[in-house]
Amino acid sequence: MLKSQWAKCALSILAASAPTLLFALKAGPDPGYAGAPGDGHPFSCASAGCHTAFINSGGGPINSYGGSVTATFSQGSSYTPGTPITITVKVSDPVNTTYGFQMTARLESNGQAGTFKPVSGVTGVVCENEKPRSLNGSCPTAAPLEFVEHTTPATEAWTFNWIPPADASAGNIHFYLAGNAVNGNGEKDAGDHVYTTEYVLTPIGACVESTPNIAAVISAGGFGARPDFASGTWLEIYGSNFSTVAKEWAGADFNGLAAPAVLDRVRVKVNGKDAFTRYVSPGQVNVQAPDNDGTGPMTVTVTNCESVSAPKSLSQLPAAPGMLVSGQNLLAFTPNGLRPAKPGEMIVAYGIGFGNTTPAVPAGTIANVLTSLSDPLVVTIGGVQLPSASIVYAGYAPGFVGLYQFNLIVPNVPDGDQPVTMRVGTATVNQTMLLSVKR
Repeated sequence: MLKSQWAKCALSILAASAPTLLFALKAGPDPGYAGAPGDGHPFSCASAGCHTAFINSGGGPINSYGGSVTATFSQGSSYTPGTPITITVKVSDPVNTTYGFQMTARLESNGQAGTFKPVSGVTGVVCENEKPRSLNGSCPTAAPLEFVEHTTPATEAWTFNWIPPADASAGNIHFYLAGNAVNGNGEKDAGDHVYTTEYVLTPIGACVESTPNIAAVISAGGFGARPDFASGTWLEIYGSNFSTVAKEWAGADFNGLAAPAVLDRVRVKVNGKDAFTRYVSPGQVNVQAPDNDGTGPMTVTVTNCESVSAPKSLSQLPAAPGMLVSGQNLLAFTPNGLRPAKPGEMIVAYGIGFGNTTPAVPAGTIANVLTSLSDPLVVTIGGVQLPSASIVYAGYAPGFVGLYQFNLIVPNVPDGDQPVTMRVGTATVNQTMLLSVKR
């Protein structure tokens, strides 16, 4: 998405005045190529006549070369009205190493949202009328849409600021982002790889005036709702005065593979260490417990802004396993989805709290490697203990945080609801679990 190549995307640039053309060549793509709806370029600069081999079919492909364009936001997926947010944009590609980008921020109505504050000499802003905007100025009323973009080719990430609207009534803000990894040959061909993505930031809730109050803490209800937990277990905290909004984490809240500790200014600590906050609401907070090698009573606190709850005690064990169930039915996925399993067929089930793995995956991290449980796993289905060969996989579920995955071969047991038991080391799943079997 470098300007020497992006300029070829819009024939109208040929008719621009000399000063405008000079700026455009320096400052990145023409406006409207960030992939926002209604801007007329759904393929970004892989549009017909630009960086694509499909000139006669409208353009493309995008997001097809094994790379990506991403943004991280200093407040995660939230914004505080009027408070600056730092944005970092990064392009990656398995082949090309020189990059460009364009981003725009829009209201739900697709109007301009907030103001970009670029870094002189590194990033700049162009208005929808193809005129450059000064570093601290604004686009004209007749052409209010802003596009922040590179001013020089880059091999590293760009960092700049964005000032949100001053009032939370602006609602959700949509960020549209395009990146181009170019091969440097100066041609508008498919050797330049175009990527797009989008993010949504929601206005942050107000601080709760009253102190948070914890009524109960359990392990995740869908996994047995144990009264104890292990490192990395998912916890549900019930009470009052936690938040003014209901919010679940989103991609913008992550820093690479790392999950957020704070969501909408709500923070949970377990024995003084930050937990990883997935969901907040006025009466419930869901978190993944942090890594902690100790056992015995641990304190849990919830903080909203600066107000901290009284501690609640919960006992930590080396392992506190629980499985995903619906009633007493083990949610076991067959090759054809949720249906009765057949003997000899592999099922996939999910759990939490099964303890350490090799290699280790730190709490608050998306698992991106295959792992195995450190302690031995014993599984019975219909009273038949599975041999090790029938436990095909037992470790963290790739792509998830704190979730264990079990790939199991169903033994030759009769049709009907068969009891399932599981034990890791000396810790037993204390749920009644049934697996429906039907040939």
